Amino acid sequence: MNGPNDIEWRISSEKVDYPEALAEMEQRNAAVHAGDANELIWLLEHPPLYTAGTSSDPAELLSQAFPVYDTGRGGRHTYHGPGQRVGYIILDLKKRNADVRAFVHALEYWVIAALAEFGVAARAVEGRVGIWCDTPDGQEAKIGAIGIRIRKWVTMHGFSVNVDPDLGHFSGIIPCGISEYPVTSLAQLGIAIELQEFDEALQKTVGGFLKAIDHD
Repeated sequence: MNGPNDIEWRISSEKVDYPEALAEMEQRNAAVHAGDANELIWLLEHPPLYTAGTSSDPAELLSQAFPVYDTGRGGRHTYHGPGQRVGYIILDLKKRNADVRAFVHALEYWVIAALAEFGVAARAVEGRVGIWCDTPDGQEAKIGAIGIRIRKWVTMHGFSVNVDPDLGHFSGIIPCGISEYPVTSLAQLGIAIELQEFDEALQKTVGGFLKAIDHD
């Protein structure tokens, strides 16, 4: 399905292995740069796995319970698995606003806007990677992760949001190198939705994201 500005929306119904997703992203990145393919917003799930970003510290990998994949995105260790919506964003910033910081902030606030559709008051925190909210007991917790790579001004990777994953799987890493705060999910917050409902919220709020990264 194509959306604003002929961006292809792809929603994978089957879980996608990480190496397959990475290869697809790299191929699409090159094709978008060459002008041979439309930009892409790809929503998917992975089987349980850990990824290591370019700033990863091996000491923050506490378990080998799941496969660990090196990736070219920024950031540290992240968990992906069933019940988590992953969004890979392949956009040509040369056609938009070629500002990396603005792109990251716009991505954060898109996820925040989608979460707000379910009554979650999420936020970005200066100096702390990710998307944050308060749990019912008042504790600050991470509900989403952001990690990107930009090659020749075409973006790769993107975000992940915990809809209803097994939060115990995060115990195998120090997520994004931050040990003093827990992770949470929409389900843990008492919000029971399907991934499709979160996809619909992303589609409803994408206009603000695209406007934020377009030329003034």
